Amino acid sequence: MVSSLLSGLLAAFACLASVVAAPLDLDAPQYDGLGQQARDVLKRATPAAPHWVIYSDKYASGTTGPPPVSQVAGYNVFALSFLLLEGAWDKAEEWTTLTAAERSTVLSQYHAAGISLVVSVFGSTDVPTSSGANPVTTADTIAAWVKEYDLDGVDVDYEDFNAFDAGDGSAENWLISFTTELRNQLPSGQYILTHAPVAPWFSPSMWGGGGYLKVHQSVGNLIDWYNIQFYNQGTSEYTTCSGLLTTSSSTWPQSALFQIAASGVTLDKLVIGKPATTGDATNGYIAPATLATCVEQAQNQGWDAGVMVWEFPDAAASWITTVRSDSWPV
Repeated sequence: MVSSLLSGLLAAFACLASVVAAPLDLDAPQYDGLGQQARDVLKRATPAAPHWVIYSDKYASGTTGPPPVSQVAGYNVFALSFLLLEGAWDKAEEWTTLTAAERSTVLSQYHAAGISLVVSVFGSTDVPTSSGANPVTTADTIAAWVKEYDLDGVDVDYEDFNAFDAGDGSAENWLISFTTELRNQLPSGQYILTHAPVAPWFSPSMWGGGGYLKVHQSVGNLIDWYNIQFYNQGTSEYTTCSGLLTTSSSTWPQSALFQIAASGVTLDKLVIGKPATTGDATNGYIAPATLATCVEQAQNQGWDAGVMVWEFPDAAASWITTVRSDSWPV
C-alpha cells in the first residue's frame, strides 16, 4: 500500500515537472499507470507563466457557461464571473445550471485544449470588508463551492475601494486572512489562486494599511499570480507602453509593471490586465496591435507573466492572437 502510493506520487511529481502552461490531459496514454490519488495531485497542477486569462460575465446568446473552446483558443485560463457573497451570478450561476455530466464534458474539452476553468469572486458589486463579511468563513464557503462544481481554482477580484481608502489596514488584513484560509482549503499545486487588484494599490506609501504590497509581503507566496487591472484609473493612466510598463503618472506613482516589480513583486506574477474594447472599461484601453508591441517590449526585458482581458465575447480568439503576435505567437 505505502510503496504503491509512493511510486504513484513520484510518478505524479515527475509529470508535474513537465507542466508548461496548461492542465494535463490525464486521458493520454503516458498517464495510464497513475492511480487516482496521483491523478488528483496532477489534475489541477498550477500552470506556469505565461498566463493568458479571459473573464466572462456577459450574457452570450446560445451559450450557457463557457463558450466552445474554439472561441477562446490562445488563452489558458477562463474565469467564470462572479461568485458573490450572496451566491453565484451571471456566468458562475450558469455553470451551476449545467448537469454534472455536462460540466464534466466541458471541463474535459477545456483541459484537452490546455485551458483551466476558474471562478472569479466578488467583482465591483461586492464589498466584503465594508459589509462585515467574515474572511475565514467566506473563504470556506467559496472553497466548498469550487470543490462542489469541480473547478480549477479561484480568482479574487476584490474591489472594496472604501476599505482600502480608509487607510486603517482593514482591507489588507481582511485579504490576508481570507487568502490564508482559501489556500488552506485549496492547496497550492492542486488549485489555482489568483488576485485581480487595480494597479494603483501597488503604489508605495499611498495606502495607510500598506496596500497590495502589504498583502503580497504577507501572503504573496500563497498567490499564484496577479491579474492586474491597468484600467479604470484615469483617462491617461496606463494608455501607452511607457506608462504601462516603466513610468506611471504622479497620480499613481510607482505602479507601472516594472515599477511594481522593483517594489518586490516578482515579474512572473505580474499579469497585464486590459479591457477588450473601449466599451468594456471607463478608460485605460489600448488597441490590441499596440498592446502587442508593449507585450513584446516587456518580454525583451525579461517579463513572461502574460495578459488578462475583460471580457468575453468582446475579446475572443482573434484578440489574444493579435496581442501575442509579437511575443508568444498562437
